Amino acid sequence: MGLVVQKYGGSSVADAEGIKRVAKRIVEAKKNGNQVVVVVSAMGDTTDELIDLAEQVSPMPAGREFDMLLTAGERISMALLAMAIKNLGHEAQSFTGSQAGVITDSVHNKARIIDVTPGRIRTALDEGNIAIVAGFQGVSQDKKDITTLGRGGSDTTAVALAAALDAEVCEIYTDVDGVFTADPRVVKKAKKIDWISFEDMLELAASGSKVLLHRCVEYARRYNIPIHVRSSFSGLPGTWVSSEPVAQKTQQQGEKKVEQAIISGVAHDTSEAKITVVGVPDKPGEAAAIFRTIADAQINIDMVVQNVSAASTGLTDISFTLPKTEGRKAIDALERNKGGIGFDSLRYDDQIGKISLVGAGMKTNPGVTASFFEALSDAGVNIELISTSEIRISVVTRKDDVPEAVRAVHTAFGLDSDTDEAVVYGGTGR
Repeated sequence: MGLVVQKYGGSSVADAEGIKRVAKRIVEAKKNGNQVVVVVSAMGDTTDELIDLAEQVSPMPAGREFDMLLTAGERISMALLAMAIKNLGHEAQSFTGSQAGVITDSVHNKARIIDVTPGRIRTALDEGNIAIVAGFQGVSQDKKDITTLGRGGSDTTAVALAAALDAEVCEIYTDVDGVFTADPRVVKKAKKIDWISFEDMLELAASGSKVLLHRCVEYARRYNIPIHVRSSFSGLPGTWVSSEPVAQKTQQQGEKKVEQAIISGVAHDTSEAKITVVGVPDKPGEAAAIFRTIADAQINIDMVVQNVSAASTGLTDISFTLPKTEGRKAIDALERNKGGIGFDSLRYDDQIGKISLVGAGMKTNPGVTASFFEALSDAGVNIELISTSEIRISVVTRKDDVPEAVRAVHTAFGLDSDTDEAVVYGGTGR
C-alpha cells in the first residue's frame, strides 16, 4: 500500500459539482490500494472575495485577524469534500492546518513552515480513513496563532505533508493538463512538458509561471519528493517534476526515459513593479544601505541594476523590481531612511512585465542569448532591464508588450505545438 498526497486548487472545487467530481477521483485512488491525504484550497475565488471584504471594512487589516479571516475559505471546502466522500461510502476526516501539525513562524500573511508533526493524520490513515487537510495555513510555533503561507500556499502544504509522511508522490491537481512551455492563456500553441527538473521548474516558478509555487518546488527538491502536475478535469497524464527523468510509456517503444529539452519554456510575470533610487552617491556602502532598508521591511526583491556613475557628479541610479503589493511599503521605508542613504529622489513604475527564457541546455548551446534578443527586437519590444543565470535569461519591458513578446520568443525557439491547442479547463490558473 502506497501513500499519495493529492492537492486540489480552487478551480477544481469551485462549486458543488466540482467537489463531487474531486471526491470520486479521491475515492478511486483509495480503491486502488493507496492511503490518501488530500490538501484542498478555498472554493473558486473565495480568497479574493474575502480579501475584498476585508478591504471594505478596513484599509489596513491587522495581520492576525486577516489570517483568521482568510483561513475560513479552506475550512469550508475541506468540510464539504469530507461530506462528499462520505456520501460515496468512504470515511474521511478533515483537519485544519494546525490540527494537521503544520507549524510555522509568526509572520502573518506569508508564514514559512518550520516543522510538520502529522500525528493525527497518521492516526486517521491507520484507521482506514481519507485525511483532508486545509491548505495554505498553519499555526505559529510561539504564540499558537493561526497563520497563512501566502497566495498559492496550498501547494507548499501538500509537499510539506508529503515529505513528513514519506509519500511516494505529491499530485498537484489544477485546471490545465500539466506544465506547459508557456502560459496557455497567452500562447495557444504551448506544448505540455512530460518531465522537467526541479531546477528548471524553480526558475519557471520564480519567473512567473503560475502552475506551481516557487516555495513548493523548493521544498520538494530539498526532500526529493516527486511532483505530478495534472488536471482534475481530465484523466490525462500530466507533468512530472523530479530530480531524475521519469519513464513515460509510448505506443511504439514501451517505456523510455524522457530527455530534457534545451529550452524548457517561456514564463512571464506582470505582478511586479520597478523602483529607481535616483542620485545615489557612488561609494562603498550605499547599495548595502538601500537593500538593508528593504530587507528590514520584510520585502523580497527580484532584479537589480546599477547604472554607470556620472563622472561629473559621482552619482548613480539603482533600479530593482519587487512585487506590486510591496511597492508602497518599500517607498515608505526608503523615504524614512533618505537621510541615511543620501539619494535625491525615487521613481516608481508598476506598468512593467518580465519575460524569462528557461532551460538547463542553454549553458552548452551558443546562440541562445542572441536568438532571444533578436526575437524581441523583431517583435518591436524594448528592453529596460536584463538579468541572467546559467539556465535563465530575464528581461523587463512594458506591461502591454508582454503577450506579444512571449509569443515571439516561444515561436523563435521552436516551442509551438503542431497539434491541438492547450486546454484551460477552469480559467483561473490555479
